[in-house]
Amino acid sequence: MAQYDFTSIIDRHGKDAIAIDAVGSTTRPGFAPSAPKPGFDVIPMWVADMNFPTAPSVREEIIHRMEHPMFGYFDPSDAYYRSIIDWHRDRNGVTGLAPEHIGYENGVLGGVVSALKAFAQPGDAVLLHSPTYNGFTHAIGQNGFRIEHSPLRRDADGVWRMDFDDMDRRLKENNIHVAVFCSPHNPTGRVWERWEIERAMEVYRANDCVVVSDEIWSDLILSGNRHIPTQSVSDDARERTIAFYAPSKTFSLAGLVGSYHIAYNKYLRDRLVSVSDKTIYNAMNVLSMHALIGAYKPEGREWLDQLLGVLTDNARLAVDYIRAHFPGVDTAMPQGTYMLFLDCTEWCAAHSVEIGELVRRGWDVGVAWEDGRLFEHPCAIRVNLALPKSRVEEALRRMTEYAFTEQ
Repeated sequence: MAQYDFTSIIDRHGKDAIAIDAVGSTTRPGFAPSAPKPGFDVIPMWVADMNFPTAPSVREEIIHRMEHPMFGYFDPSDAYYRSIIDWHRDRNGVTGLAPEHIGYENGVLGGVVSALKAFAQPGDAVLLHSPTYNGFTHAIGQNGFRIEHSPLRRDADGVWRMDFDDMDRRLKENNIHVAVFCSPHNPTGRVWERWEIERAMEVYRANDCVVVSDEIWSDLILSGNRHIPTQSVSDDARERTIAFYAPSKTFSLAGLVGSYHIAYNKYLRDRLVSVSDKTIYNAMNVLSMHALIGAYKPEGREWLDQLLGVLTDNARLAVDYIRAHFPGVDTAMPQGTYMLFLDCTEWCAAHSVEIGELVRRGWDVGVAWEDGRLFEHPCAIRVNLALPKSRVEEALRRMTEYAFTEQ
């Protein structure tokens, strides 16, 4: 078995990386971290892409295609569809998936918006869970829809759970018939159990909701957990859900652009495609097609399995360290994604520190983490752990010395 590189610190400056080059930028006010003080380099822990080189099979497939000198109009190949079908069968036990159920999307967020436009009108309310991915907040809100947040609750063990009664109440009170479901959940890192998805889908069914399921993180499942595709929990779920996937998070390919939807119900699929096709520009890039084929090869699966071990170790390191060193910072071991969500409410109250000040302390010393207020939480920080372990360790050291301290 090949061993892949998850330890090298690769310089991304000037290499088309928002995670590095946007730090300190004035073009992303309120979004990008401010530049660190002199003497500190940037540890990119905000944008949700990885600081690892992608799977070699991705580059090999792209390079092989680049050896041919022509890049004209094209249709998705049989290999493209077969790669997706085999991937979902082998990784998630999906059966019955066929090429006609699969459609290209430039991005998951664009697909989500297209689905909302197909089944709701501007001004209509859409149900989401909070904390809420800030990409949803911007994309859905900027297209004229009103977001109704159903807060997740922490149980006695600190696990984020859906409040099914609250969901039902909000759906009824706001006459909501489209819901966005995030599985695994960003930013909390929850990987929903089958019974949770079943209960949620029962609530959606009772309120006649089309479910738009963002499953872009579904390959990034940490040790001891399993992703359950939303469409797989019942016949009704299969028929009322449009699911969105992409290799971009899994293989750090966001810059190549390329996602896809899965819709088994022909009516849902026709309505979605009627919106997305009218944009004209929602068309596949030939290199992104070959990137997906390379990612979903056996070598890409082997690379991913090793990556998941690295991410699990990083998450355990960070959670154990934070619990031991930062009393009052509440965090749960993520079950999926590579993001860690820190609830700093008690720490900030005990130290009379506003969350904005705490975030700035990190930014000042190059810990480029993300303000949790962007995710509809009043006092939290989101932290990207998809870095070499040495970088995570250095970030934790700086947090101890400069951020979570008396000043």
